[in-house]
Amino acid sequence: MTIIPAEEISKNNRAVTFIKFILFLGLGIFIIWLSLRGLTPQERSQILYSFRIANYSWVILTIVLGILSHILRSLRWMLFFEPMGYKPSLKNTFFAVMVGYFANLAFPRLGEVTRCGILARYENIPFNKSFGTVITERAIDMIVFILLFVLMIVTQAGTIGHYLNTYIYPKLAEKFQNPIFNKLFIVSAVAFALILLSLLFLMRKKIAASGFFLKIKRLILGFWEGLKSLSQMKKPGLFIFYSLAIWVLYFLMLYVCFFCFAETSLLTPGAGLSSLVLGSVGIMVTPGGIGLYPAIIQETLSLYGILRPTGMALGWIAWTAQTGMILLVGGISLILLSFNKQTNGKS
Repeated sequence: MTIIPAEEISKNNRAVTFIKFILFLGLGIFIIWLSLRGLTPQERSQILYSFRIANYSWVILTIVLGILSHILRSLRWMLFFEPMGYKPSLKNTFFAVMVGYFANLAFPRLGEVTRCGILARYENIPFNKSFGTVITERAIDMIVFILLFVLMIVTQAGTIGHYLNTYIYPKLAEKFQNPIFNKLFIVSAVAFALILLSLLFLMRKKIAASGFFLKIKRLILGFWEGLKSLSQMKKPGLFIFYSLAIWVLYFLMLYVCFFCFAETSLLTPGAGLSSLVLGSVGIMVTPGGIGLYPAIIQETLSLYGILRPTGMALGWIAWTAQTGMILLVGGISLILLSFNKQTNGKS
């Protein structure tokens, strides 16, 4: 058996991470170009005018709300460690969270590893245990997001439903009503499933010994550790409060930006909910939502009668405020951590 040196594996992982970063960044830049390409000279002038007349005092409030949401996230994360017997300080936990978000802007998913590494270094919390709590935390956030998505569909059925019925559902129905498409889809799905199952069975020993399988196994074990800490949590009510309050602050971070413009200040909280849910998809797809987040906000607000230039300007203002806050507070947190002392007494 050929043994691959650890240094080579590390280089390969860094190379894959860098390639992913380039692809996601490229996607974001492409979306920016795509969203600006169709603008007329008049619309571009209107966007620049919207930037000039915006009331930026609301942006300051957005930044404050964003910092508060990350403080609550830090407090919620600390609850995971109580059943394990660890009591990290709020200061180091907050620094870890902010540096994690800071790292995610450069390389997607690097932040989760970074924040756990910080607690391992400064709070002596084993990496695998903290990483398990992060996975569990992400799962909880996804559950809240799904609930908000359902709430959006229920409360905004008139607006969002009209858009889906006009542009999305007819195209899907047209495809699925096509008998040729239906047969091809069924045959392809069955063939793919059979081939996949056959390959998994034939290569089961190699798969079980592969680095990818071992990594997945570690993730599952870490997730299990996080679930155990969740089930043994001493303050479940406080955990639920933090989880809901974090998303309420996310909503307010975006909704207060509506008051930057006279047109959007008249929109209801329902429009803010739609913008939050759909805009979150953009953040999931590209690093920090670059390019895609402002475009989704603009498209969402157009459903509520907001002109394209104003919607585009608001999307970029909201994205810049959120990203700028992470860059500023995350950068400061990284600097302050360098003056911190490790748990073993070394600086």
